[in-house]
Order: sequence, then C-alpha cells, then structure tokens
Amino acid sequence: MDDDEAITRSLAGDLAAYEALVARYSTLAHRTAAMLGAGDEAEDVVQEAFVKAFRHLSTFRRDAPFKPWLLRIVANETHNLTRGRGRRTDLTARLGATAEQAAPDDPEGTAIATDRRTRLLAAVRLLPDREREAVVCRYFLQLSEAETAHVLGWKVGTVKSRTHRGLARLREEVGRDLG
Repeated sequence: MDDDEAITRSLAGDLAAYEALVARYSTLAHRTAAMLGAGDEAEDVVQEAFVKAFRHLSTFRRDAPFKPWLLRIVANETHNLTRGRGRRTDLTARLGATAEQAAPDDPEGTAIATDRRTRLLAAVRLLPDREREAVVCRYFLQLSEAETAHVLGWKVGTVKSRTHRGLARLREEVGRDLG
C-alpha cells in the first residue's frame, strides 16, 4: 500500500494502515531526530511526532508528499526538546553510511577513516544550529533541497545558503579532504 492509500485508510479509522506508515518511516524519523540533536531521547521524539502526525492527519495536504511533512514534525519536536533542555546533545551519528569505509584488512585506512569521522562529527556538532540542521538534512539524511526546506520550514534559497555556509565552515575546520 502506498502512502496515499495508507493515509486515506487511516483517515477512515484503519489503524493498521497508519501502522504501515509508522513502519515505513520509523527508521528515517529516528535518524532525523538523532542527527538533529535528540540523542538518547530520539525514541521519545519520534513517538510524539507520530502521535501528533496521527492527530493532525486530517490537516495534511493530500497533494504534498507525506515524508517531508512527517519529518518536519520530527524536526519541530526535536527543536522543542533541545530548546527545552537549553543545551545541545552530543551527535552520536551513525556516520558509517556516509563516510568512506576502509577495507577490513587495511588498518591504516581504517584509522584514517575513523579519524575523519571523529573530526567531522565534532565539527558538525559545533556548527551554528541552523547550518547544522541544513547540513544534517542534506548530507546525513540525504534529503533534497525541497524536502529539507519543507522539513525545516524554510525557503529553498535559505536551505542553499545555510548548507553552503555550513559546508564552508566544515571545510575550514576539518580540511578539504572531506569536501
């Protein structure tokens, strides 16, 4: 069942259809919350986001894709959490999918890749919030500029400029070999 059918059936009271949406987007929602700063509380953020999405499903614009709408709720819930805490949570990102992987029999390559990941995560953690959010959505979550704009509630031009500034800071901090 595709998203549109699942939404239609959910609106008609079919909880199994909404469970299909939860199953489809749960991993991405967790990754989004964790990468945007929820850390160990990502599970709570995602659960609250899915509850809010269900409650407000009737307000969902049917001509828009579901994924960016849901991820915007996740981003908002994460922002509420981090703002409420008054501090930034350590990004314990699963960078393995986005960083170069060295061959298992190449200890030097493995050490270099580990060092790069560590330096990159430290640099991402230090970015100003808005630049970090743009970089995380675009490169860690691999969202398009339009999806990132929708998730963060920004214009596409704002996504482009904040991503550009964030990447420039990362290149300065970590070095051009990562860019």
